Amino acid sequence: MLEEKLERSVEQSAAALTAMADDFFDHPEVGLQEFHAFETLTGWLEKEGFTVERGIAGMDTAFRAVWKHGEGGPNIGLLCEYDALAGLGHACGHHMQGPAILGAAKALKDAAIDAPYTITVYGTPAEESISGKVVMLENGCTFEELDVALMMHGGPATQVDVKSLALNKLKIIYHGVCSHAALKPEKGRSALDGLIMACQGVEFLREHVPSDVRMHYTIVNCGGTAANVVPGYAEASMYVRSYNRTELDGVVARVRKVLQGAAMMTETEVEIIEEKSLDNKIPVLALNELVMEQAEKVHAPCIRPARQKTGSTDFGNVMRHVPGTCIRVAFVPEGAAAHSQEYLDAGKTEAAHNAVVYGAKILALTGAQLIEDPEKLEAIKKEFHENLAKELNGQS
Repeated sequence: MLEEKLERSVEQSAAALTAMADDFFDHPEVGLQEFHAFETLTGWLEKEGFTVERGIAGMDTAFRAVWKHGEGGPNIGLLCEYDALAGLGHACGHHMQGPAILGAAKALKDAAIDAPYTITVYGTPAEESISGKVVMLENGCTFEELDVALMMHGGPATQVDVKSLALNKLKIIYHGVCSHAALKPEKGRSALDGLIMACQGVEFLREHVPSDVRMHYTIVNCGGTAANVVPGYAEASMYVRSYNRTELDGVVARVRKVLQGAAMMTETEVEIIEEKSLDNKIPVLALNELVMEQAEKVHAPCIRPARQKTGSTDFGNVMRHVPGTCIRVAFVPEGAAAHSQEYLDAGKTEAAHNAVVYGAKILALTGAQLIEDPEKLEAIKKEFHENLAKELNGQS
């Protein structure tokens, strides 16, 4: 039976996969420096018969690995992250993703399902820092050859997500004119005044945005330490978020007007630098349900309903090009927060090892279902395009 064959393949690889996860945990690498993980993952895939392209999309530690069975058929995409957090290590569980994805890819390859299909593994670096998937997209890697994109992530429960927050991260710099605040106040133009008025304007704007919009900021440079000098420089960092990208674009346009207005009122100049732009996920409930059915089959731990709303992720940008989902597999206590000591403490536990195996089994079984049932895959793609169209029309 195919399902038993897939699960048996993962179990046979389990020792190697969990040892790999432990190795990544013991050797954490921050974004764009994940050379050890990169070489380990690509080397393993190459030995398994995948055709590997290294350094794709202008990123040294990004890769694409492809294995084909026959000609045509669906292309099942398996995406993984492997970067750690600066100063924290793998406090988000990224060390488990690559091994789980490799286990699923190998199981689907070894199964030689009686239908043509392609397995494509993408290594996507620097999620925690520069949102590497966005950079890959900007550099021409659209992921659109995939029929579906699947991911795995450790967490406090086994579940999928529905909505995620789109995000714009802005660096805001006001340039003024320095002057002696007592002797020549009329010559000065305070950059700090401009920034403070901008922050006040954002506070007034809160009353006139949709209820799901989040705006948060901090002043990172107030222009100096001497009270008797009119500051000529002031800088803030701001995040603006919403569960709908189209809606968010409208709010960001209004934020920009507030920032520019504050500059006009204070006769300063403002630079507005967009540092990051993440899209919200386009949910495909049929795909979510299919993944959770496989989680039930393998008796994954702590199965819970879908998280209706989550934070921001660069996977959202990929999910505007291709239907996708991420299965979260329980390995920390319920209620544990990502980027925490609890995640670190659990990183090499039996629960973490089991999560790698469960994740690989769930994604392998999901891929097999999509290969064997073209109608199911077409229904998923149809729902994706319908939901994307609603999003582009400003509907949540």
